[in-house]
Amino acid sequence: MQSYPTDSPEAAARVLAMALVADGHYSMTELKTVDRYDMPRQLGLSTEAFKGVLDQFCLDLLATADGQWCAGVPDDVRQQLLSEVRDPELRARLRQHCETIMLSDGHLADGETELLDALAGAWRSVQAQPT
Repeated sequence: MQSYPTDSPEAAARVLAMALVADGHYSMTELKTVDRYDMPRQLGLSTEAFKGVLDQFCLDLLATADGQWCAGVPDDVRQQLLSEVRDPELRARLRQHCETIMLSDGHLADGETELLDALAGAWRSVQAQPT
């Protein structure tokens, strides 16, 4: 899995990409929500750049799973991606965006709930560490 600089727009966008595929696929409703709230711009990316991050993320997931698409994101991959976001304000914005994306289709799938729990747990433990 490719790494991005800590707190970069691409690292933040990949957290949104995780939210989009947390239930195993992304839907038009979720993609329209990303567009409606102009989430890429809020992260400092163009729509095209965000699409590039999303596409690369999906390709990376396929590569880590030997070409087999499976629901959700493996725990080790999820932890790596979450560790690339450290800024508390960016984390709060991403958590809100993730919830907005996941709730846009009217329900939370198991994978989406797992991602929200992982988000809270990973970022709480990093925030508790001395700087």
